[in-house]
Amino acid sequence: MQLTRLYRVYRAATTICAPLIRRGVDRKLRKAGVPEDRRRETAGQASLPRPDGPLIWFHAASVGESLSVLTLIARMAETLPRHRFLITSGTPTSAALIAARLPAHSMHQFAPLDLPETVSRFYRHWRPDAAVFVESELWPNMLVIARARGIPMALLNARLSRKSVEGWSKWPDTARLVLGCFEVIVTQNRANTDALLAMGANPERLRTGINLKSTSAPLPVDDALVARMQHSFAGRPVWLASSTHPGEEEIIADAHKRLLRRWPGLCLLLVPRHPERGAGLATDLARAGLTVARRAAGDAPGPETQVYLADTLGETGSWYSFADIAFIGGSLVPVGGHNPFEPAAAGAAILTGPHVENFHESFAPLLATDAARQVTDAATLADAVDKWLTHPNDRKRTAEAAARVAGRQGAALDEIITTLRTALRLTP
Repeated sequence: MQLTRLYRVYRAATTICAPLIRRGVDRKLRKAGVPEDRRRETAGQASLPRPDGPLIWFHAASVGESLSVLTLIARMAETLPRHRFLITSGTPTSAALIAARLPAHSMHQFAPLDLPETVSRFYRHWRPDAAVFVESELWPNMLVIARARGIPMALLNARLSRKSVEGWSKWPDTARLVLGCFEVIVTQNRANTDALLAMGANPERLRTGINLKSTSAPLPVDDALVARMQHSFAGRPVWLASSTHPGEEEIIADAHKRLLRRWPGLCLLLVPRHPERGAGLATDLARAGLTVARRAAGDAPGPETQVYLADTLGETGSWYSFADIAFIGGSLVPVGGHNPFEPAAAGAAILTGPHVENFHESFAPLLATDAARQVTDAATLADAVDKWLTHPNDRKRTAEAAARVAGRQGAALDEIITTLRTALRLTP
């Protein structure tokens, strides 16, 4: 493996700046309430012993990427009973959600920072037999050092932004060095395959797959919570806006106010993508003239509640199970959308805005078969919700069509597992 001049500069810079980088990350984790022994994991100091037997390491950046591999790991464990699985991620939120849904024979650690000594310390302790990096996690030290240690690696669900591709393309030798560390690269779609080819990926190691998030198991449902909500709303109509982002809630609030003119008892169940925005969001909704109750503040929805703000973590599956109509956020603003198969699996009828670039492959079959509907603004969103409230049989048929599309993703997951087992030389 021929190291490039740029990589040598990067390695030297990360070595020199290591103390400053470690302090900055430690400060953020400490502020988030992460205990000291867990914070040390970012320095490659494990808080758990390495389990006996072969170990497969999965590395993902944050919440969405981390959760997308849990179903894959659970399925792989069925075919590889001797193996154990290590999941690393970088955020406190991802750590909390993974802990709540950790598959059998698996463990979580915070990811080591991409510093030469830190990464080497991590490898000395865990000694992974294979590694799977998810989406766009191209950390040069992690990859080059793992390659030097003979660890077979895969890049799964590969997705690079246009900006990332342009940046890597300026340094083709280093791009080839980094991409050449992988035994196989499975992309989300053909566009990403073409981009990686242009960056210098080996075409013999490149596969076009699907968005791994579309294969995830249904989100967990708290039946007791759903029952309480059914009692609290006592037959009132409800619609859900989930994983919403700034700039989008104003449009949703406008749509809801339009709907209230015809459906005065209607309640909007609003689930922001980032729950920490709850307090400010509640203030904005109140200023818009809507009556708000906040779940994070311990409020229960009452007869007068027009918006129930579910600003909590880990309960999205329950909200999908409760609501019959679900608008998926990140799509009325240019965020790229979120996973539509989660509400589909829960039996909700799906609405989306036009900005679904990150989930194009997931939305395409839904929209093509009328298993989801696209809206563009407050007026079309209100009209779509109104039609499904007025014609519940149409809503039910749309939801059933979405569930059928979602159910076909299992076969794709089996293909991914076969590809990984072959490329990484994994045997039962």
